[in-house]
Amino acid sequence: MRYIEPHGHMVSRTTDDYIDMVTAGCAAVCEPAFWAGFDRSSANGFFDYFCQLTEHEPKRAAKYGLPHFTWLCINPKESEDVKLAEDVISLIPKFLDKQNVLGIGEIGLNKNSRNEMKVLEMHVDLAARNNQMILVHTPHLEDKLKGTRLILDVLKSDKRIKPERCIIDHVEEHTVKLVLDAGFWAGMTLYPISKCTPARAIDIVEVYGNERIWMNSACDWGESVPLAVPHTALEMRKRGHSAEAIDKLIYQNPIRFMSQCPKFKMPVA
Repeated sequence: MRYIEPHGHMVSRTTDDYIDMVTAGCAAVCEPAFWAGFDRSSANGFFDYFCQLTEHEPKRAAKYGLPHFTWLCINPKESEDVKLAEDVISLIPKFLDKQNVLGIGEIGLNKNSRNEMKVLEMHVDLAARNNQMILVHTPHLEDKLKGTRLILDVLKSDKRIKPERCIIDHVEEHTVKLVLDAGFWAGMTLYPISKCTPARAIDIVEVYGNERIWMNSACDWGESVPLAVPHTALEMRKRGHSAEAIDKLIYQNPIRFMSQCPKFKMPVA
């Protein structure tokens, strides 16, 4: 089996996780910027974090033969402080030329507040001005449908944004059709206690197909499973999905989306 982990927060994982992922067939990992489990006190903390994502973590992953890519932003949970967000966003252009940076993300909404909306719009403008791809975080639980609609409205209202270059992550049964019908890519996050279980994710694929959709673990410092993608692939095999269909979903689709950025290159076998 071969797969790509298109959304894994590896700075919060041990090197043992890298070894396990490579052993299971992981061919590349992509790491969006996210919340560290606490609110950072200044833009300097984000500067160091961006250095970690663009310089240090790729070297750690390379020790295990794993290409490492990233996305940069100030995450939605820390977007209530608009002045801090402005300071952080002003740092991002300095990093956009780094070889492993694919775009802006994971931006989006947490509580669907006005300040979060303002910071989302700032990120979208930054992406548009710099011709960057976008990875979007949608809110959890009861706020997800409303937040997804708000996010889609922001993206669709900016004529500079191409839906095929944006992925809306953490979709569930009640939001996936909205995303796909609007022409965006959809990401399904496989969590043991929230978001999608493997069974639910497979159900979604069986209902909506496997075009413009991927699966990821979003493994971080919380309760999450770095091998969630290959575990779900095994469940797909048990349900009778073909090896070709599984490979398309967990390997070919992430490559198809991320290859829209010229910097995304897989090693020659």
